Amino acid sequence: MAHQKLSPYFLVLFLLLFSTATSAANADFFSKSLSPSSLKLKQQKLTHLHFYFHDIVSGKNPTAVRIAEAPITNTSSTGFGAVAMIDDPLTFSPDINSTLVGRAQGLYALSSQEESSLMMAMTFSFLEGKYNGSALSVLGRNPPLNTVREMPIVGGSGLFRFARGYAQARTITFNLTTGDACVEYNVYVLHY
Repeated sequence: MAHQKLSPYFLVLFLLLFSTATSAANADFFSKSLSPSSLKLKQQKLTHLHFYFHDIVSGKNPTAVRIAEAPITNTSSTGFGAVAMIDDPLTFSPDINSTLVGRAQGLYALSSQEESSLMMAMTFSFLEGKYNGSALSVLGRNPPLNTVREMPIVGGSGLFRFARGYAQARTITFNLTTGDACVEYNVYVLHY
């Protein structure tokens, strides 16, 4: 019997099947199911945090600065398209000089052409007490003219690993001349 030359198609097919089989054998390496106890996670708890958010856009040391705007932002009745970066203090009471418990860092964007509405993407980084070094992430819609607004807590770090919950915001003061605001936050978060 004469030796037949292997078809290049057969070789390609063989290599494709071999690589698929190898990938399937290594699938467990990419991910696997774990029990919470394997990460030393105990029972979930519900924590309530209460603090005040100070958004300062005026003066020599603003904590919120505009970093972008759309061509229509300045003619829009809602400021649609403006984006601000924030590093706002979180305090124990409405007095900005009260105990600093953390900082809200991230950004917000004016996101509606029809009404006043912000899209908030920020992290509450805590600097005080038991939660010093821990953080919560907020991502959601904030219509500031509503008396109480609710935004989701989508995650956390430190003592807030695997966090989920919600934040309720209520404006305490808003200065129409400067744009500065103080907002009360009640945050309810499930975590281990």
